[in-house]
Amino acid sequence: MASTGFDYVVVGAGSAGCVLAARLSAAGARVLLLEAGPWDRGWKIEMPAALTYNLMSDRVNWAYRTEPQRHLDGRRLYWPRGRVIGGSSALNAMVYIRGHPLDYDRWAFAEGATGWSYAEVLPYFRRAETRSCGGDAWRGDSGPLKVWAAEGRSPLYEAFIAAGVAAGYGVTADMNGFRQEGFGRMDMTVDSGRRCSAARAYLHPALRRRNLTVVTRALVTRVRIADGRAVGVDYVENHTPKTVRAEAEVILAGGAINSPQLLMLSGIGPADHLRAHGIQVVADLPGVGRNLQDHLEVYVQHACREPVSLMPAMRFPQMLAVGLQWLLARSGPGASSHLEAGAFIRSAAGVRHPDIQYHFLPALVEDHGRSAARFHAFQAHVGPMRPASRGWLSLRSPDPRAHPLIEPNLLAEERDRRELRRCVELTREIFAQAPFDRFRGPEINPGPEVRTAAEIDAWVRRKVDSAYHPCGTCRIGADADAVVDPQCRVRGIEGLRVVDASIMPSEPSGNLNAPVIMIAEKASDLILGRPPLPAVKVPVWEDPHWRDRQREGEPRAEPDR
Repeated sequence: MASTGFDYVVVGAGSAGCVLAARLSAAGARVLLLEAGPWDRGWKIEMPAALTYNLMSDRVNWAYRTEPQRHLDGRRLYWPRGRVIGGSSALNAMVYIRGHPLDYDRWAFAEGATGWSYAEVLPYFRRAETRSCGGDAWRGDSGPLKVWAAEGRSPLYEAFIAAGVAAGYGVTADMNGFRQEGFGRMDMTVDSGRRCSAARAYLHPALRRRNLTVVTRALVTRVRIADGRAVGVDYVENHTPKTVRAEAEVILAGGAINSPQLLMLSGIGPADHLRAHGIQVVADLPGVGRNLQDHLEVYVQHACREPVSLMPAMRFPQMLAVGLQWLLARSGPGASSHLEAGAFIRSAAGVRHPDIQYHFLPALVEDHGRSAARFHAFQAHVGPMRPASRGWLSLRSPDPRAHPLIEPNLLAEERDRRELRRCVELTREIFAQAPFDRFRGPEINPGPEVRTAAEIDAWVRRKVDSAYHPCGTCRIGADADAVVDPQCRVRGIEGLRVVDASIMPSEPSGNLNAPVIMIAEKASDLILGRPPLPAVKVPVWEDPHWRDRQREGEPRAEPDR
């Protein structure tokens, strides 16, 4: 291949790819960013409340589906992933959660991700963000990503937090700061009423640089390897095959599904599997596509006795008024995804840090947002944070356009089933507290007929769904099954890195967008050969009696069994 004038070719303009393109080009490197989807234009992406339109649109979405899940009554789960500039940060619910500090210490000290402890990644979280209410030892105040501390004005948000306190849990002023555990307001990647995707935060301001080139609707089909080194990629742009050379490195930033798929299409992966599809083996890496994880959640729903939910704003004609207010003033119900209150709690005594997460919504939403609210209601999205089950991803075909086979093997482990059952029991207890008395109507889901452990388990199998957090399929580590080393370099291949959620050795305790942006921030320094930002040690709260109690206080009401 002749030189094309690019030092780095970055594959995928999602959360990680946008950060890399901006940081590498700011350092003077010549960067080509390739994205399979279109530009991130239109009000459906910018308006926070319109997120369900994007989740269901195959124009900006890979719209993956899993294989039938044996432990979920054979259901195939829908896995939306962004296929657009900004990637999944252009589709998601904009919740900004970093995870618990102990997640990163687990990565660094137990899972082979040397250099990725909390003290070492905190400076990159801070570098990335500007929080609306200011920075401190934990939070940033001058980064590209605008993070809004949600105001949560609905009385239902107040009832949810008060009910948590009544049930014996604490309150947190900042889930991303000193204390994750407890009930409180959520942070959101929203800036002045508009979605602040990674594209808007990082990529758009960088487009004026002459050393940055972005190509959309470019499906990368193979990484070219010569003498053990990645030297470029093949891609198809508007049905035209093209090849481009990378003088320094090729960086895959396609996410937990696309990156392992592209590695395998390029001959990097489990040798027997590649040969079965007629692909020449370049590097036998059995861990490619393995270690697949996802967060699951269920919706515990109640009718609301007072007309204070979002239901009117979700129906015509008021929906039109909401849209007009947002278009004219970037304000009103259209300026939020409305997951403005949440919580992190521990499922049992002996659990050191929270393993259950809540997103609270003052409305009724089902079927990925495709079903409109029919009456006033509220719901808690609740699920375990650190799944024990592991799945895998493999090629269905050597055709790059074919979706891979996705087998997350959900709820294969009894611990995951037990934790989801516990999620339902604890949520019912919280909703039974006095602060919800004036609002609480009949339980819609699971419903009064679902009471025993067996009935809850059966309901979970029918209703549990993805929280859209797949990760782990190109795991970082030092063992034989690791795909990348702690510098994000693919083992056995020079000039090739993976930088996205696929390198996570295990799920962080929370949403994935903030950790992915952090990963790309840190990786940009690794790629440029810069010294890492100095580690920062800050205090982190944990219940001093976590070994002996599940919450700080005793509940004031028994669960409604």
